Order: sequence, then C-alpha cells, then structure tokens
Amino acid sequence: MDVDIIEFRVPIENNKTLFVWDIQPTFSEAFIYESIWNIFCKFGALYLVKVCPNATVAKPGFYALVKYFSPAQASKAQKATHGRAFFQSFPLKVKLSTGQYPTFFHNAKPLSHSKCQELANHYLGFNGWCTHIVRLKDFSSCDDAATSPGDPQVTTLKYGCIVELTFPRHGLSCRGVGVAEETVNGAGPDVVLLKRGKLQRWARDKGVVNAFEKVLLLVLGNGKVIVECRVERDDVLQDEDLEGLIKVNNIPHVAPGDQEEDEAVEWDVSVNM
Repeated sequence: MDVDIIEFRVPIENNKTLFVWDIQPTFSEAFIYESIWNIFCKFGALYLVKVCPNATVAKPGFYALVKYFSPAQASKAQKATHGRAFFQSFPLKVKLSTGQYPTFFHNAKPLSHSKCQELANHYLGFNGWCTHIVRLKDFSSCDDAATSPGDPQVTTLKYGCIVELTFPRHGLSCRGVGVAEETVNGAGPDVVLLKRGKLQRWARDKGVVNAFEKVLLLVLGNGKVIVECRVERDDVLQDEDLEGLIKVNNIPHVAPGDQEEDEAVEWDVSVNM
C-alpha cells in the first residue's frame, strides 16, 4: 500500500513543486490565483500558490507555481491537469519543477504556526488535535535579563512556554518549547502590559510549532491517516519536574517583526520543456 509521509516543514523538494504556464492574459491575477488554487487543492494539501506575470521578453500572460507537501500528490496533480483548459480557451501546461535549490535550503525550516494549523486541520480535522500550555514562565525578572547595562530605562521582556500537543484519536502527545523576547525602551506600564500579552502568545505559538516538528503524518492509499510522534525525554517529565527545563540561552526565540517563512523562501523553478 502506498504511503505518503507528511512533515510539518516547509516543502523544498523539486518533486513537490508544479510549474503551470500558458495562462491567458485576459484574466486578473486574483481570478487566476483563485482558479489555480481551486483546481489543484483537490489533489492534496497545498503549501503555496503563486501567480506571476510573464517576463517582458515573453508573450503576454501569466505562469503559476504550485507547491504540495506530498510528492505523490504533486505527481498525481500534474498528470491530471496537464493539457486541460479548465478556466480558459486553450490548454494549460503543467510540469514538475527541475530547478535546483541552493545548499542552504536543504535543511527545511519548520512551518509557521498558521501553516501548522492548516495542515493539521486538513488531514486530522478541527477536532483531531489540541494543545494546552503546560508551563508559561516569565524570565523578565531575571537579573541578567531585566535591564540593559548602562541604561536602566531599557527593559527586556522574555517569556518561555512549554506546550503539549495531543492527538486524542491516536492516543499520542508530544511537547514543544518556545521563547519570545522584546526590549522596551522607556515605555509606560500600559504599553509594557500590552507587550507582555503579545510575548506570551508568541512564546506559546513557538512552542506549538516546536511540538509539530516532532510529528509525522502517514497518509495511506485508502485515505486513512496515522500519526507518529518523536517522543523525547522532556516530553515524559512530570509537570512538577519541569522547573528549570526551559533553557533560555539554548532555545531560538521569536522577536517582533520576524516574517513567516512563506515569504522568505525564494522560488527557483525550471522545467524540462
């Protein structure tokens, strides 16, 4: 039986990316985007759809890039859509990408919090998973994190959060850790209070993402989904043993202004014509 392995990471492999071209110039980018998404989402969960105008040296029109989480679903979509007109008067051309990614892209980044939710909901449903906060710790009061040297008006706010991700139907769970911090310069109590709330949410979201990094979804040919979790030592500690588990200096933190990876990953796509 065929099995698709779905990871909660940014898909960067060529066999997960489709290149769609020969799109007529008579349509708007918004209409093309919606049409392409509706066509290709029928074959599996989509990570991203991007519509671009043709280069000035080419004939007027558009092309699109479609990225799946599963190579099998991308291959199935390519075979089913290549040479069909769909929403226009002449056929679309659809091919798998053959572009080579730079070496530093080979280690795929984790999905953003919103993308993790979308992917989990697609395969497991809204009731197929849940999260709860095991421990939320304020590190802002630590002596080495409270103020900046030489400027007592500058305060560093920092929170760490341990989150448990549970899959009730599968009887599995795992934990993730997130840290968020921000420096506040001479702000009033109301501003500091608002920033504390935001940092707590960012730390929680980072913990959820970290937990999803330990999860694999095995999608069988009959549509059944099996969940596998990589359980680590920290995941099985009793709640009362968690004090000191968050090591701030060793955990990547989320800072305000960080962009989601969706916009950070460049597209390097080519096909064999």
